[in-house]
This record gives sequence, C-alpha cells and structure tokens, in this order.
Amino acid sequence: MIRKVVCVLFVVLSVGLSTNLIAGCSNNNNSELEGKMNTTREKELFQAIESKDLAQVKAILSATAFNLEVKNSKGETPLMVATYLKYNEIAFYLIDQGANVNTQDSMLNSPFLYAGAEGNLALVQKALTHGADFTVFNRYNGTALIPAAEKGHLEVVKLLVHTPNFPINHVNRLGWTALMEAIILSNGGPTHVAIVKELIAGGVDVNIPDHDGKTPLYHAKANKYKEMIQLLEAAGAY
Repeated sequence: MIRKVVCVLFVVLSVGLSTNLIAGCSNNNNSELEGKMNTTREKELFQAIESKDLAQVKAILSATAFNLEVKNSKGETPLMVATYLKYNEIAFYLIDQGANVNTQDSMLNSPFLYAGAEGNLALVQKALTHGADFTVFNRYNGTALIPAAEKGHLEVVKLLVHTPNFPINHVNRLGWTALMEAIILSNGGPTHVAIVKELIAGGVDVNIPDHDGKTPLYHAKANKYKEMIQLLEAAGAY
C-alpha cells in the first residue's frame, strides 16, 4: 500500500515538473520568437526607408508599437537613414511619429546636424519645430550652422543665424566659428560673400580669433577677399 502511494506521488510530481518545463520552454520560445519578430520588423522598416517606400513605412509603424530610436549597425536610426537619403517625406513622417531629431549615429551626425550641413532647409525647419538641441555637436564639435556656412548653404545660414538662442559664435574643435569657416574654407565668391554678410547681420562676433590668434579679418586680407574685407571692417573687425 505504501509502495502504491509513493508511486502515485512520483507520477504526480513528474507530471507537474514536466508541465512546468513545457511551460517554461514555451515561454522561452515565445520570447525568442517575439525578439525575432521585432528584429524582422526593424529590418523591414530600414529596408522600406532605403527603398523610399513611404506607404510601407506607414504600414509597418501602424501595425504595432515601434521604437523609432532603434539603430542599425552604423548606429543610424530610421530617421537618420531617411535624412542621409534626403527623403524628406519619410523623414517628416517619422518626426511626426516621435522620432528624435538629435539622436547621433556612429559618425556623431544627427538628423538636425546633417540636414544643416547638407543644406536641407526644409528638414532643418522641421527639426527646429520638433526639439532641435543646439547643445548637440558633430564630430568636429560644431553646430549645424558652421558646415552650412562653409559649404555655401545660404538659406540655412539665414535661418539659423536668426534663430533665437542659436549659438552663432560657437567655436569648433578646429578653432573656427561659422564666420571663420565662411572665409577660410571658401573661394571668396558671391555666395560666401552673401553668407558673411548674413552672419554679420545676424549679430556674430566678427573678432573671435582662431587657435593661432588670427581674426576673420586677418584671413580675409591674407586671401585678398576684398568684398569680405569691406563687410568685416564696416562691422568693426580688426
């Protein structure tokens, strides 16, 4: 009789243990499956963006809750990828869905910084109305304004230099302001003359020197940029 009771208890315990093991395995499998599904959805989203397929992007994001700050192997968020591709329609949609315009990738580019550097005026405008952070800097420790001034993106310069609280006199790791780069890294042509004029109109300090103590006026004279020299001197440069 005792032996029968022991046997029954052993069977019950074995069944219970097996049930728990099965349940545990099932939960683990579900977790793994969910992880794979998330990874798949992320890949699908990046692929849709790279294909410039706005309809597919919308379909993916509307199907389930999605972390828009997920990153690919290059540290790029979906919004950063759309920014690199200059596909504003997708970029705007992602921003409206809550994507962060300040998240930086492995190159320390953010959607806001890169849009400024590439002269993507519409995306810069969008970022400014969706939390653009002026204390986030690129790999040169620079703002969006500095490369815009260097590369001749006049309309972006006009916008940023007149944006309240934008650090128009920020000095990057090279020791250059936006004004300095517009002089040193340009050919002194009409576009950069217009940029120097706009920066001065926006209130930049025309006498911030570089790491060697040389001022914007010094560099303008060294390069014989007559129009820039006139603008700087009229603004009180020395």
